[in-house]
Amino acid sequence: MIPIGLGCAWLIAANVLALLPSRDNHWARAYGLIALGVPLLGYITYVNGPLLGMVFLIAGASILRWPVIYLGRWMRRVVGRTG
Repeated sequence: MIPIGLGCAWLIAANVLALLPSRDNHWARAYGLIALGVPLLGYITYVNGPLLGMVFLIAGASILRWPVIYLGRWMRRVVGRTG
């Protein structure tokens, strides 16, 4: 129950941080949320199983959609160079 509560707290904090104004388009906050979210996602998945882990992964990706979009673009460029 603790991992789910921590995950929900992370989701609420991410939404509150997105509401606050930022000069760098929220990138510094996104880096901090990613640094906290990845180990938390592993903890949630380890304790509660992969199904709930996927639910929190999708929820986190929907909040941090621009880092996910930029990661996808970067991966396409890298694969396009070697392939």
